[in-house]
Amino acid sequence: MEPVHERACAFARGLARSRSDGDDLFQAAVLRAYERVDSLRDDGAFRTWLYRIVVNVHRNHVRSAWWRRWSPFRDDHIEREAHYREAARAPESVASVRRAREALAKLPAAQREAIVMFEIEGMRVDEIAAVQGVSASAVKSRLTRGRERLRAHYERGAARDGVPDPLPGDA
Repeated sequence: MEPVHERACAFARGLARSRSDGDDLFQAAVLRAYERVDSLRDDGAFRTWLYRIVVNVHRNHVRSAWWRRWSPFRDDHIEREAHYREAARAPESVASVRRAREALAKLPAAQREAIVMFEIEGMRVDEIAAVQGVSASAVKSRLTRGRERLRAHYERGAARDGVPDPLPGDA
């Protein structure tokens, strides 16, 4: 567990709507992995196997009405958490973390998982396909659609904040 512990925990936090939810998700996944460690056939596939468990636990939590009731997604909760974790950083950094979490939270779970694994974890498309149990083309589609939704989210935010569109040639 030691070589992948920190990255897997960060991955769980990236999937969840808050850091504490991510920690809970990671702990639940570790418990499930411990219960099923006998099913691991290839020690070299441990990372993919563990990430798949994290994804499955995440999907179960997302589907569960009980989980949503106990983990409401509110802007004030994100703001407090971002402020707590980012207190030493500049205010614009805290706002940036909040906007990124909001944007990711609006994506469907499968797209959010693919984006986090590819963009943040640096996993290859074939690795993500193995974790999500889909084809490489399905992962590419999820990445494309997820990026489009993120771009639209940020563009709406920029328009709302009065940021002008770039002039031709500025992009």
